[in-house]
Amino acid sequence: MPPSLRGILGAATATTTAVVGDLVPRRPDDPLAERDPAFIRRTLPTYSALTDVYFRPKVRGLELIPAEGPVLLVGNHSGGTLIADTFAFAYAFMRHFGSDRVFHQLAHDMVFALPGLGTLRKYGTVPASHENARRALRNGAALLVYPGGDFESYRPTSHANRVEFGGRSGWVALALAEGARVVPVVAIGGQETALFLTRGERAARLLRLDRLFRIKVLPMQLAPPWGLTIMD
Repeated sequence: MPPSLRGILGAATATTTAVVGDLVPRRPDDPLAERDPAFIRRTLPTYSALTDVYFRPKVRGLELIPAEGPVLLVGNHSGGTLIADTFAFAYAFMRHFGSDRVFHQLAHDMVFALPGLGTLRKYGTVPASHENARRALRNGAALLVYPGGDFESYRPTSHANRVEFGGRSGWVALALAEGARVVPVVAIGGQETALFLTRGERAARLLRLDRLFRIKVLPMQLAPPWGLTIMD
């Protein structure tokens, strides 16, 4: 069997196992402990190659990130639900530093409410919380955060080239408190995945999505082949 095909089959098997395991409801005691370096080593070549072929990203400046110790990677968020820039950067980071460099990414609670996303946890993705962020940095990890969250990811296409954190600056206090170096992660092009019409903040408030799901937007966008979609 050719090595490339063997790698694809190995990644598919590992991913299927993770997805099936994720269908069993559970609440891990320590989400940081779910990161699996062995899983990353098995699947990264395939995931990374697929991302490179489809999106053709260019990632530069990884050598500016400290190879050890706590570091806060602060990025701008783009692409709505399809956050291609996040995957492109994460895979490039892991290729550069290897799976033994502890690397976590903070994500919205809704990500973990969906079945079949066990692979993200194995890659180090954890629910966004002050406690998880502090513990990750105290463990000497590189931590990727997107202060703008859904507010920035669903910004209108007319704001595509802007960084919009929505006034969120808690990451500054976090870095100071934990003595972590701050490295900006700037991505361009993610907002070209669709025509983003509106964040839908008023609709989200009227539907009380913030109180129910911590969601502050109900965006509308146009994207082939789906046409007009809401919160997609």
